[in-house]
Amino acid sequence: PPPPPADTTPPLAMSGGVDSSVASALVHQAIGDQLVAIFVDTGLLRKDEGGQVASAFRNNLRSELITVDASDEFFSVLAGVTEPEQKRRAVGEKFIRVFEEQAKKLGQPKFLVQGTIYPDVVESSAADRNKAQKIKSHHNVGGLPKDMKFDLVEPLRYLFKDEVRAVGEALGLPEKLVWRQPFPGPGLTVRCLGEVTPQRVSRLRAADAILVDELSNAGLLNRRYSGGNKITGPMRVDPPAIAQAFVVLLPVRSVGVMGDQRTYQEAAAIRAVTTDDFMTADWARLPDDLMAKIANRIVNEVDGINRVVYDVTSKPPATIEWE
Repeated sequence: PPPPPADTTPPLAMSGGVDSSVASALVHQAIGDQLVAIFVDTGLLRKDEGGQVASAFRNNLRSELITVDASDEFFSVLAGVTEPEQKRRAVGEKFIRVFEEQAKKLGQPKFLVQGTIYPDVVESSAADRNKAQKIKSHHNVGGLPKDMKFDLVEPLRYLFKDEVRAVGEALGLPEKLVWRQPFPGPGLTVRCLGEVTPQRVSRLRAADAILVDELSNAGLLNRRYSGGNKITGPMRVDPPAIAQAFVVLLPVRSVGVMGDQRTYQEAAAIRAVTTDDFMTADWARLPDDLMAKIANRIVNEVDGINRVVYDVTSKPPATIEWE
């Protein structure tokens, strides 16, 4: 049968991170099962993230979810690109082109739901904040193509991250989803400094998984609980000690030694911060023995990395992400 008219077809939702999941939940409250969410696997996700996102979305929002594997397309447009702004624009445009392709199959919906939040607007110097100097183009703000055929729906545009999480909890989303680690829209693109290739992204993904694993085991990434009582059960005490933590793969090689062999491999930087609103942040003071364990695991388990450094810069002057 012919597709329904464009003005009656459901909006699309970019699903994945905390912000887009909360935005989708808000829209779902308004229009119910008309919402169709599209999850794009860019090939630039963290370890096991595709399956986790799809499972969380289907189990908690119970909306239609379409998964698109576009990893080859994203690596193609990023080939040879090293400048951060060009990377972000390339990812932003490819996102929209993938959504436009899906829109044709769904009857050309007019709307695109995005999880844009206020720090994205400020750092991108969007039109409603054009007095601020542009720090970097977020793929969902300054990185969108001008000929985009969608009208944007951004219910979180003027909220900070802590407010977004409060909305998510008020909507009844599970804590595991609401408090999951923030992840930039361009994915590992902006954590893989220099050229983005499948091999380098795989290396970065493996190192990042080790960091998250060790910080989680140390109780630094998950919300802590008190004992509570028989009536209340365990009760939340406070947010995680670390608000965000990740690995950055540097386009820098250095000499090392493994056994009796000389190595000349890439370096990885660890970034861990404490913050409430993500507009300002301080670097996290991790225990020395934990840092040593993380570094040892990375250089011993991840092929191609022989040096690990720790970022001790606050925001400002640095941004949380490196690109």
